[in-house]
Amino acid sequence: MLKRLLDYNDGEEMDIVVLIKNSQLRNNKKNNLYLAMQFGDGSGEIRGNYWDANNQDAATFSTGTIVELNGKREEYQGRPQIRIYSLRVVGPQEGYELDQFIKSAPEPINEMEQEINNFVAQIQNKTWKTIVEYLLKKWGKRFYDYPAGKSNHHAVRGGLAFHTLSMLKDAKGLADNYEQVNRSLLYAGCILHDMGKVLELTGPAATQYTAEGNLVGHLVLIDEQIMLAANELNFDLESEDLLLLRHMVLSHHGKFEYGSPKLPALLEAELLHRIDDLDATVYAVTNALQHTPKGQFTEPLLSQDGKRYYHPKHDPALEKARHLE
Repeated sequence: MLKRLLDYNDGEEMDIVVLIKNSQLRNNKKNNLYLAMQFGDGSGEIRGNYWDANNQDAATFSTGTIVELNGKREEYQGRPQIRIYSLRVVGPQEGYELDQFIKSAPEPINEMEQEINNFVAQIQNKTWKTIVEYLLKKWGKRFYDYPAGKSNHHAVRGGLAFHTLSMLKDAKGLADNYEQVNRSLLYAGCILHDMGKVLELTGPAATQYTAEGNLVGHLVLIDEQIMLAANELNFDLESEDLLLLRHMVLSHHGKFEYGSPKLPALLEAELLHRIDDLDATVYAVTNALQHTPKGQFTEPLLSQDGKRYYHPKHDPALEKARHLE
């Protein structure tokens, strides 16, 4: 069986076909050009630098290109990286397809869709339920195909739906325990909070930010979609129901410095922010632990302020968990 990218250990040399997930031409301290690259296949992703590059190299080895990578896996500042010996563009006649290099969420799309639809059916407020159904129908194909992010968490095909479903399950537990929580509003907020990423991101293959993503962002993009839907559905654009739903998505990052134009001012909005952060944290830490040998610490996680997490020598729960990336 052929080795995949994450099957290699430190010090092992590799000759493997991978996808360039990201490639940026940069200057080093001596003002020499190099390509800061990220490679991926179905097993995961690893960074590497292509030294002494030029503009032609940047054009040849651009994001989204399938290449044959010859190099060696190493560790730098606690993180795995590849010392690149050579790169060669793989031609279409060689039989490789982009889908071969894209990791998918650990749950089938049709099952996630059914589970999410079951939550939609429990939304009792007509305005919220109708808008959720309208936007799921409008953006459903992308919603169930797109990642939830470029790299930080749930950065896999179907990751957006997987993240949403996980949050809905957390929301159910909270609503079951706290009777004062408006279950319908919390469910609607969970489903819509990141739906703007279908406009913010380019898709599951070599994911990048769109112009809208860079200039507007997914919080504002989904707010716009909610208003467009409400207008199309002839709802009162000044109703409190619509105002509450908009507040849920606009405040879900929780802090101004995290990109929220408003801070949570509803109990359900506060819960949505915390559920979102919780699920992203659990995913990121679990994914790192699954790629870390027992008895060792993970590499520093940027999404967790550079913290490292220990993988216990005996951890039956983690061993049984589905492999994320």
